[in-house]
Amino acid sequence: MHMFQLRRADDVDATIKAASGAHTAQQGADIRFLAGGTTLIDLMKLNVETPEHVIDINHLPLDKIEAVDGGLKIGATVRNADLAHDERVLRDYPVLSQALLSGASAQLRNMATTAGNLLQRTRCVYFRDEHMACNKRSPGSGCAAINGFNRTLAILGTSEQCIATNPSDMNVALMALDATIHIRGPQGERNVPISEFFLLPGSTPDKETVMQPGDLITHVTLPAPPKGSRSLYLKLRDRASYEFALASAAVVMTVTDGKIEKAQFAMGGIGTRPWRNADAEKQLVGQAASKDTFRAAADAFLKDAKPQSQNGFKVELAKRCLVHTLDAAARLA
Repeated sequence: MHMFQLRRADDVDATIKAASGAHTAQQGADIRFLAGGTTLIDLMKLNVETPEHVIDINHLPLDKIEAVDGGLKIGATVRNADLAHDERVLRDYPVLSQALLSGASAQLRNMATTAGNLLQRTRCVYFRDEHMACNKRSPGSGCAAINGFNRTLAILGTSEQCIATNPSDMNVALMALDATIHIRGPQGERNVPISEFFLLPGSTPDKETVMQPGDLITHVTLPAPPKGSRSLYLKLRDRASYEFALASAAVVMTVTDGKIEKAQFAMGGIGTRPWRNADAEKQLVGQAASKDTFRAAADAFLKDAKPQSQNGFKVELAKRCLVHTLDAAARLA
């Protein structure tokens, strides 16, 4: 681990000003914010992250969960465990609680935060090894995963430069829930729909989000849940605990008299970002809530999949995951 200076933040504006001098907010940042540290500290130990300055934001007033305009406001430093067990989340957004509880371990959920989860880094083994070629960690060095171990990596949103997956469970649920990310930075405040927050790797896989130097996520908001909606999260993985998804699905659906009125769903474990497909969702509206209908939607969702040498199984696995989750959500009382 490289040497760094640690400071405690006591004021949001002063914190943003202190971080605004960073040369980037993406890979290789020389200034990093520290909340739970469940990703950052690991990567610092591996010399994947080597910030010169680390700013502890745990004392900033960003740890509240509040009802707003029929929806929910979730502070950046709310712990995953607190969010998962909040009575409003359990009642109105069960898919979010289920996603959070499917991730990591009880100990990590007690530390990990909302903003930290949004900014969670890939678990691609080549990204985490400073001696291996990885365009996300070291632009221009190559992507060892393409011709190497890629069983767990992405089949959607990939490029010739990177095939790494977004590892978060929470992000998949937030994508299905149409969350908005609220950011304060040197240029003021901006509200970013989660569908625009994550960047595709393209030719610059080291740039993962829209975050700029000095930007601080202050909170996330969720709209009011659609009236009569049911929601569900399913995660498929190699073992039952402390494992990242091979495929996962977050579904929010409204069904009346056997007909689908509205469907929002996202998938994890298969994309370079939490993946959503508007065309597949539209295909369900007005249709009978049947497995045949769901299979057609799953085919549409995965139509652009580009499997690698070891992860072709993910195409069928993801389809089955989505069909099962849609069917189970439709059957919820």
